[in-house]
Amino acid sequence: MNISDLSVKLNERLSQALPGDSAHAVLRAVSAGGVMPSFTHKLPPRPGGVLILLYPEGDSIHFPLILRQEYLGAHSGQISLPGGKSEPGEDGVQAALREAEEEIGINREKPNVLGTLTSFHVIPSNFIITPVVATLDSAPLFRPDPYEVAKIFSGSLHDLVRDDAIREKEILAAGQYRMRAPHFEIAGEIVWGATAMMLNEFRMILRELT
Repeated sequence: MNISDLSVKLNERLSQALPGDSAHAVLRAVSAGGVMPSFTHKLPPRPGGVLILLYPEGDSIHFPLILRQEYLGAHSGQISLPGGKSEPGEDGVQAALREAEEEIGINREKPNVLGTLTSFHVIPSNFIITPVVATLDSAPLFRPDPYEVAKIFSGSLHDLVRDDAIREKEILAAGQYRMRAPHFEIAGEIVWGATAMMLNEFRMILRELT
């Protein structure tokens, strides 16, 4: 399916009821024994957005992921979709587009926004994230922000939707918590946690359409 045909189908599908929590649960990591992290927050979750940016490259459709730099913050060194917290007056779509411009260098005016997935509560950092699905007609030239982004890499939709895309292994989270983590392996990187859970909702929708 080409990017134009997929855009039409996704635009229609994203306006309907979404898989939501049932998709997220499949990729939720669980304890593999030992101490588990505990998170309590006194304030309500902050809004934000991330961008699933689809673009054609060769014979397939791709989307970018980023490896974040090591810094003081909840998402230091993690693999994620481009995005971040909303600024005052922004909705999730605006936040996702602005943050993607800042992090990976795309012009926020260029993507064609098709819709959004189910909002997702990232408990450790206490954000409510809106995953935004958008397309570009051609492959962009990415420019990583050197402070926030260590690496930009891409995954293909083919690899995301194949039958054996979801794998599982034990990982050590935050250097101390043993977790059994369902995950995707994309460009040699293990994508787990909130990013994988949001991507699995997108995966389920794609598998309906293809």
